[in-house]
Amino acid sequence: MKTINDFNFKDKKALVRVDFNVPQDDQLKITDNTRITAVKPTVEKILKDGGSVILMTHLGRPKGEVKAEFSLKNIVDEVSKVLGHEIKFSEESVGEKAEKAASELQSGEILLLENLRFHKEEEKGDDAFAKKLSKLGDAYVNDAFGTAHRAHASTAVIANYFESTKFFGLLMADELKAIDKVLKSGEKPITAILGGSKVSTKITIIENILPAVDNLIIGGGMAFTFIKALGGKIGNSLVEEDKLALALEILEKAKEHNVKVYLPSDAVIAESFSNDADKKDSDIYHIPEGWMGMDAGPKSREQFNDVLLNSRTILWNGPIGVFEMSNFSAGTEALGESIAEATKLGAFSLVGGGDSVAFVKQFGYADKVSYVSTGGGAMLESLEGLELPGIAAINK
Repeated sequence: MKTINDFNFKDKKALVRVDFNVPQDDQLKITDNTRITAVKPTVEKILKDGGSVILMTHLGRPKGEVKAEFSLKNIVDEVSKVLGHEIKFSEESVGEKAEKAASELQSGEILLLENLRFHKEEEKGDDAFAKKLSKLGDAYVNDAFGTAHRAHASTAVIANYFESTKFFGLLMADELKAIDKVLKSGEKPITAILGGSKVSTKITIIENILPAVDNLIIGGGMAFTFIKALGGKIGNSLVEEDKLALALEILEKAKEHNVKVYLPSDAVIAESFSNDADKKDSDIYHIPEGWMGMDAGPKSREQFNDVLLNSRTILWNGPIGVFEMSNFSAGTEALGESIAEATKLGAFSLVGGGDSVAFVKQFGYADKVSYVSTGGGAMLESLEGLELPGIAAINK
């Protein structure tokens, strides 16, 4: 893996693709700066070498139009605060102003280019646009794992113009190492927890990880498709009727790979999809009509805990209950606690995917697991076994 540690950036301008697509409130203030904090080690390494940094990113979906609310001008102060350096800002990402700002940049300085997606050419992966961007720097660094699954001008095409000076940033390298630990080099037993609402969105992941894992915990709404396929009565619980046969196929494939599959044995059920609904515990195979499963029950939590405490490598993607509702968050909280405890005992734990990441941040588990991925879609595609365009571009 070719990382920035393999290069000395003294007197070089590093063009660094970052993912500063950060959440903002109505006043355009950043509400979560994790993605900015995550690239600090990469920036510091380049500056310490005596180089300068030109940051490029997208923000939101302006669809090729210049829109004030998507301007990176709105995040300059926060980026400066988090990185601990003054940030120079270019009102253009390509063109005369950008080229002038880049050429005047001195060693030890940082320049932030305007939103790449103000140009339609960015998302189209336009070669001419990528070439214009490439002129701004002496080396290209991709530290934007969150966009590595996109074949955009700044994430993949631009690398063609830096044959010997293209590198992974330290965040990108950490992300790739974390995924490699789960899929290839992890200490056994390896346990994957897949939750969320639909089996259909996780099929490719399941098929790709079966040869790598020892245990597969299936929870959340997707579990009910498996339970119904096995003959259970699930009341009004979420189910994908057209995936019942597939669920049985997955269980069969797991057997072939000697993977133990753990489904919930009980559930917290409710009369409606509401935090205030009447609720009770139920055997998951005998949920009464008019009731729906909302969370993993106490027996399931205990069983999952036992599996996790005996695991050495853990992947968690997707909650096992409707954790956004306080009355149905206990299952996912218990799971977080079990993973935190296993991590404390020496297991490597990787959390990825929007809802799981939201949970660990909201409930204070981010520092209690080994690694929290910054890339939702990119991580899922990596787990599916796909080579991401942003990674392939550096490797070739």
